[in-house]
Amino acid sequence: MAKLVECVPNFSEGNNKEVIDALAQAISQTPGCTLLDVDAGASTNRTVYTFVGSPEAVVKGALNAAHVARQLIDMSRHKGEHPRMGALDVCPFVPVRNVSMDECVTCARIFGQHLAAELGVPVYLYGEAAQDERRKALPAIRAGEYEALPEKLAKPEWAPDFGPPTFVPRWGATVTGARTFLIAYNVNLLCTKELAHRIALNLREQGRGADQPGRLKKVQGIGWYLEEENMAQVSTNLLDFETTPLHAVYEEVCRDAEALNLPVVGSQLVGLVPKKAMLDAAEFYIKKEKLFILEEEQKIRLVVNRLGLDSLSPFHPRERIIEYLVQAGEVDKGLVAKPLGAFVRAVGGRSAAPGGGSVSAAAGALGAALGCMVGLMSYGKRQFEELDPIMRKLIPPFHQATDELVAMVDADSRAFSSYMEAMKLPKNTPEERERRTAAMQEGLKTAVRVPCALAEKVSGLWPALKELARHCNLACKSDIQVGAKMLEAAVFGAYFNVMINLRDVMDEKFKLAMSQKVSGLLEEAKQGSALVLAVLEKRAA
Repeated sequence: MAKLVECVPNFSEGNNKEVIDALAQAISQTPGCTLLDVDAGASTNRTVYTFVGSPEAVVKGALNAAHVARQLIDMSRHKGEHPRMGALDVCPFVPVRNVSMDECVTCARIFGQHLAAELGVPVYLYGEAAQDERRKALPAIRAGEYEALPEKLAKPEWAPDFGPPTFVPRWGATVTGARTFLIAYNVNLLCTKELAHRIALNLREQGRGADQPGRLKKVQGIGWYLEEENMAQVSTNLLDFETTPLHAVYEEVCRDAEALNLPVVGSQLVGLVPKKAMLDAAEFYIKKEKLFILEEEQKIRLVVNRLGLDSLSPFHPRERIIEYLVQAGEVDKGLVAKPLGAFVRAVGGRSAAPGGGSVSAAAGALGAALGCMVGLMSYGKRQFEELDPIMRKLIPPFHQATDELVAMVDADSRAFSSYMEAMKLPKNTPEERERRTAAMQEGLKTAVRVPCALAEKVSGLWPALKELARHCNLACKSDIQVGAKMLEAAVFGAYFNVMINLRDVMDEKFKLAMSQKVSGLLEEAKQGSALVLAVLEKRAA
């Protein structure tokens, strides 16, 4: 799949619609760039743009927007609640797909060099692109903001990474870098700016200083007031949402607000959010409240409700979750997006992929789906009420496995395609032949790992399927029987695909390990399927 980088430039204009639209147009009209989101804030007087594209395209898109900003934004007149130091205040590059952090660092450095050369403005590097440890954190560079720049630029220790160490009044300075996903998340409070800031100081990692750190790791925070909404916010940046997730920030703000007798009235996501951040929050509330929710759409709806994400404006997941937006913009949506008939015809075409590996993954997904269906048909009905606790435990593994096995339909096809692409590499010189051989070997190993992972995924379902067979609604007997045989067939298919691709692998240690593993998984599948069928026959007798 193509390389994809996210770029999130923050421009210091949040009120003038003509300027906001002109910047958006500069990005969206750049070939190879897809503009995903434009989030303007009136009180902050700042607009966050989110777009994706190839590494080369996003650098060009950011530069095009910067040229427009140079003409239309005058920092000498700028006022806003958000800390800022430049017309293009910060411009991070974020790896999304098939791109390393190092490649995003390269994007930031190329962008910074061109921005400084073309516009004659000072540029600093931060995050993973920082060349000085003191400049790794954005607040350290932005300390004192735009107003402190004349004095700051005169100090040798604050000479910019690119461009002149001179103050440009209309522009200020720009910070660019590379980072992982950052989530801009604000919690709404009916209180003063000062009280919101007190809570922010309690929570943010920096706290009130080195001797008074805050409670939440990898979180930046500030309190401010939104005049247009007549409320305050604890405004945070989550630098690593897996260290401190969304729900942790919300719950901690609620805790401090309760201690101060302050009402919390929802929260706000600025820009886009990774799907995993939403699903992690969903799992927190599902566990906390002992809920039973399977569908991704319903989990996200739960989070929108519990965090009050629609308190200031409607929250449309298809427009705010980055994976949904990227997927919607892709031309080739993969095999699994095809209607069943089209998928079957694709398998029957004169092409090596999709082939047996993709069909095996589809068979496994159908087997897991049948397990999920049988569980749901045995749950939530008065005549099976005593089974509800058991089904609540058994259904989720099948539901999750269904999604993961569906994804393997395309993963297998892509794995084999990577091997076929390696075969097309030039082989005219010894160096080219060596590179081609290495790429082919890696392609073969990938083509082995994917079906082996499929067999492992199915392996984890046998205990749940056996338990389901012991307790399920017997009206679904044939469905669970078919499900068991589909799962067994999927492992047979995985076994055959592993073995045929191992034939040309030169790494003997890898061959032996994978051969032994998949052979063991096949025996386990035979036994698991037979046991499920035997349990069902015994119950029906």
